Amino acid sequence: MTLSRTTSSTATAELARPAGTELLVQITAGLSEGQDLRALLERFLDPIVTLAGAQAGAVRLLSDSGERLQMVSAVGLPDAVCRDEQTVDRHCGVCGTAADGHRIVWATELGACAARGDTAFFGRECRRLLAVPLQHRGRVLGVYNLFFAAEAEPAPQVMALLKSVGELLGLALDNARLEAESLRATVMHERQMMAAEIHDSIAQTLTFVKMRLPLLQDALLVHDDPQAMKYLGDVRQAVGESHASLREIVTHFRTRIDSRGLARALESLVARFRERNAIELSYVKRGAALSLSTEVETEVFHIVQEALANIERHSRAQHAWISLEGGPVGFELRVEDDGIGPRPADEQCDEGSHFGIGIMSERAVRMGGELSVEARPGGGTRVRLAWNTSTPAAAGTGHD
Repeated sequence: MTLSRTTSSTATAELARPAGTELLVQITAGLSEGQDLRALLERFLDPIVTLAGAQAGAVRLLSDSGERLQMVSAVGLPDAVCRDEQTVDRHCGVCGTAADGHRIVWATELGACAARGDTAFFGRECRRLLAVPLQHRGRVLGVYNLFFAAEAEPAPQVMALLKSVGELLGLALDNARLEAESLRATVMHERQMMAAEIHDSIAQTLTFVKMRLPLLQDALLVHDDPQAMKYLGDVRQAVGESHASLREIVTHFRTRIDSRGLARALESLVARFRERNAIELSYVKRGAALSLSTEVETEVFHIVQEALANIERHSRAQHAWISLEGGPVGFELRVEDDGIGPRPADEQCDEGSHFGIGIMSERAVRMGGELSVEARPGGGTRVRLAWNTSTPAAAGTGHD
């Protein structure tokens, strides 16, 4: 295997400054245009090899674990070498020294590289290896290699340009890493939002249906037709609500509350609770009129909805209370009952109510509020939500 690149180091040094400057400009332009990073690395590897007067080159990126260097592009390397060098340990040989030391490494001994494969390239026609770290702000994200047949080291001007290229590509890789992390965080957030919407609408309604079906069965067995028709009506209404909620989620990603605002939405929620339960529910609103953003209204509504659902499912209460008090500084919401009190976490896991409490807490954080679930003095459970109207998330032009 004969390597054909024969540019002399002297000629390369004379051409390095203008050619290198043009290369840096082209790389910068490619990054600003949002070009695919791997395609960009492949596109500019060949001119980098030419600029340095090398015979071959390769780009290696750190794996997600940070423990392997994976080859993503190569120029002038025989197929056998590419196969042998496809992935190597992050601390291996010259590349590992460059990555660990955050510095350019010029190597004249390639025995370790040659030992990884049965090829004449290493240790024979390729006599020198330059490893340049791709780094940004002290973080190494990969290494690019240049392979030389000549023994002369590249001129200082060329080495300086190669270092600049490594830093520029390191910046690009770091930006790509940050974009990937941001995308992962966004996807996770969207999944959590979707889970919360499904839990607070469809799952709660289906739980009510599950509770009504045994009652419907009992009424049918004893031929209590009036009660059976009542429970059947409850089930039919709940299934209709679930279907409507599902369409809302599919269409708008989230279920919408009453278009007339939070106060009316809470009144409707209280009315439905009273229709479904023998628990006596009191709802009191005091103080300043509600003037909240749509986002905050939605979060507050679903927190109340979940708190009432927990009372309905688990509390064994006879009485429940909702109080909403507003002032010039902020609001406080309380949902209380006189039931058995908060359940231990291991009991919550049996029916999944720990998901509901977690979702309530996430909603409170999104609106800039504070949520607590604790024992109520005198018995039962108290859910308390407080938020400041000066919080940007809480500001809005909602309904009274």
